[in-house]
Amino acid sequence: MSTTPQRLMLTRTDGSPISALVVDDEAVLAEMVSMALRYEGWTVTTAGDGASAIAAARECRPDIVILDVMLPDLSGLEVLLRLRKLNPALPVLMLTAKDSVEDRIAGLTAGGDDYVTKPFSIEEVVLRLRALLRRAGITTDDGDSQLVVGDLVLDEDSHEVARDGESVTLTSTEFELLRFLMHNPKRVLSKAQILDRVWDYDFGGRSNIVELYISYLRRKIDDGREPMIHTVRGAGYVLKPAR
Repeated sequence: MSTTPQRLMLTRTDGSPISALVVDDEAVLAEMVSMALRYEGWTVTTAGDGASAIAAARECRPDIVILDVMLPDLSGLEVLLRLRKLNPALPVLMLTAKDSVEDRIAGLTAGGDDYVTKPFSIEEVVLRLRALLRRAGITTDDGDSQLVVGDLVLDEDSHEVARDGESVTLTSTEFELLRFLMHNPKRVLSKAQILDRVWDYDFGGRSNIVELYISYLRRKIDDGREPMIHTVRGAGYVLKPAR
């Protein structure tokens, strides 16, 4: 039985790699996003300002763009308008440090397809990019959104979960916790790692929130079945396929 989540690599309809352009003047953030996309099997080009982004788009003809609104030379919205002239159908995910309705409306009105506010989860950015590519018809990936560990199946797009073919209803936090566990099967995850990934902040050392949500998951995933979620004393928790 498989011990790793089964997930297909996303490619163009002709089987060639997805080409992405990452535009952000924060070098560390741009590299984090780029690394995640390369792990997906994509080819990645980066640019640290608007002029470089436009030049890169002309040269590499990306399938999708991740574009920061705040750039040192041109406004991200101006860059977006120029990218639209090069390719009106180009999917663009906007990044911003500003969390306001006005910024979101401005970006979407200018032609952005989706919007993420900093700080963000890298995994969430990847999921949104994959959804934009599917919506644009650039790729075909039947079943791509599914994670499978043993008889447990999680669909990252529809947020549906099933164990041995039986539907399981989860809250949004329970879903995020299970998704993190399923992305790391047979790997022991500490409470600190789970807090950082699922809640994106700590609770001043009150890691009992993790124990509480693990217990919620166990009632829904393991109740009446052979357990998949295990406690490793002094280390954390691990999800393994049932034998």
